[in-house]
This record gives sequence, structure tokens and C-alpha cells, in this order.
Amino acid sequence: MSKKLSVLVVGMGKRGKHHAQAFSANGNFKLVGICDIDREKLSAAAPSLGNPETGSDAAEMAAKLKPDVFCFCTMPHMRSSMIKAAIANGAKLVAFEKPLALSMREANEIKKMLSESGVKAVVSHQHRYGAHYRKIREFVESGSLGRIETIYASATGWMTHMMSHLIDYMLWYNSQSPAEWVIAQASGRNKLSDNHPSPDYIAGMIHFKNGVRGIIDCGAGAPDVPDVEKWWGKNRICVQGTKGFAEVLTNGGWRAVTADGVASGQGAMNYDLDMPPYIQEMADLLLEGKPHQCSFENAYMGAEIFMALCRSAAMGGQVSLPLPEIAKDEIELLKEKISDRKAIPSTPASAKEYSL
Repeated sequence: MSKKLSVLVVGMGKRGKHHAQAFSANGNFKLVGICDIDREKLSAAAPSLGNPETGSDAAEMAAKLKPDVFCFCTMPHMRSSMIKAAIANGAKLVAFEKPLALSMREANEIKKMLSESGVKAVVSHQHRYGAHYRKIREFVESGSLGRIETIYASATGWMTHMMSHLIDYMLWYNSQSPAEWVIAQASGRNKLSDNHPSPDYIAGMIHFKNGVRGIIDCGAGAPDVPDVEKWWGKNRICVQGTKGFAEVLTNGGWRAVTADGVASGQGAMNYDLDMPPYIQEMADLLLEGKPHQCSFENAYMGAEIFMALCRSAAMGGQVSLPLPEIAKDEIELLKEKISDRKAIPSTPASAKEYSL
């Protein structure tokens, strides 16, 4: 190609550095700038990234550099402002971290901005590139599980960190069938003041249009995954069909039981392996028009289910989709409605993480 796609990465925490390194390693891109309010992080990161331009104001850097790709890895409350800066300065694509938004109102505002500007967007649900996650998809596509009936997903980490991932991969394993309704319960207020605000525990049911039932279990009350040592890696997604089941553990490989017998394999979350294809698909999208697995459209489907679960937990009863507008944002509703009763943790490790 005659000209590389220019990239500005905002946020030089762990995830920002992963993105910047992956962009730098891909020959389709040129990292022209990195941004963070912490100057020490910029100074530490720049030499290994080819010493791109640095700064602390994302909008100013975008106005100066006019990047083709505006990538930001910031706290969840900064979604809309970053996307506005990207669009205003001519970005062709915005790449950002999950969750897509902290409310349905904001998700719809972002959708409107992107639609009106024609700017493409992807959301980093990059675990799907792991070989063990892909293996479960292979079982589904092969038909060896029979007719899919239930998809169960659990994570010990709190909602705003983990539930977006769980829902995205449930949708993937269920061929992106939309949800028709959800019902949920939540408990515990300790993490509602976190920078990823969440009830300490949320669990619920998702009824998909194709009849598949989703079960989600996220936070302090989620079950242990004894096969996995790392607490943040105790995530499990199990696809159950009429002829068998297959499940993936984020840091513990995969296993399945089908008519062909019992099978298992290795696999663990690995940014060195998962980030390159995520970044390459951005180049394929911009240069060749190929679809990206982590498209905004897919993430928006998941965000609506996410917020429907929050509404049900806060307001009670079943919540149908698509979601109508409401006066208050979902996190604010949870803060208002969740009682002072503490969540009951399932393991000593979760009790420690949630200060219970």
C-alpha cells in the first residue's frame, strides 16, 4: 500500500499500550500519536512505540494529527466526548474499549453520531480471537451439539468489567439472534461507586428470538471455576444442545461432550495472540470493506441486552426489547433501587474482592 493508515491512541494504561503496540506491529498502520493525562506514562511508553507525538489533550491531538483511526482506552464515562472528537477531526474509524456505554441513552447518542457521520466503529471484545473461544464456535457450526437450547455465561468480575464480554460471546455462539426479553436481579452496593460502576452481583435470563435461553451470572455470587487460578479469569461460557455441550474457560481452555465422545483442549487469554487479528480486521475493514467481528452493530445488540438486564434488576419484572427511552439512566436506577443488604459471595476470593 502506498500510504499507511494513521493512528492516535488515547490512554496509556495496560489496554492502551496493548493497542498501541499492536498497531505499531501491523504494517498497515502508522502510530502518529499517543495521549494520556499522566505524562510519566507517555514518557515510559513512547520509546518502545517509535516515539510518536505525545500530549495530554485528546481533542487537541486529534485536531492536529487528523488520524485515520482514533482509538481510545479510557474509563467508561468518557465514551461520547471521545467519539465526538474523533468525528470532528475526520477519523475514518473509532476503536474503543467495552462497555459501549454506561446507559442506553448514551448508546443511542453514539449510534446516532456514527450513523450521521458515516464513521465506522469497533468495540474491543477481543477474547473471541482466542483459539479456545473459536473452538466452541466450531462445535456450534458443525452441528455436533444438535439444536442449541441454552447458553450459560458466568464471571466473578463485576458487571461493567465483564458482562459486556459475556453477552457478546453469547450472541456470537447464538448467530446474533436478537433478544426478545430479559429478567434479572441484582444485589450489593460496594461497586456502584467504582470507576466501572456495578452492583456487586447481577444474574438474569435472556430469551432470544430463536428460542435459545441465555443465563447470565456475574459478580460476587457467580460460581467458582476451580480449574482456573486467576480470579479475573474465572469466566465460563457453556453452550448446551440436544446432542451435547461445549464450554470455554477464559484462562482454562475448552471441553466438550458430544456423540463423538469427550474432548478438551488448551487455551488462555493472551493479548499477544488476540490483539493482532483484532487490529488486522480494522485494516481489512478500511482498505477492503470486509466486516469486522467486533463491529459496533454487534456491540450495540449486546449493549441493549446489558441495559435491559439493568432495568429489570432496578425496576422489577420482565423487560422487552427493543428498549424504549426512559427518564433515568440505568446505573442511576440501580443506585436508587438496590437495597443496603450486602451481596452474598460464593467464594472467599470474591468476598475479598468485593469487601464483603
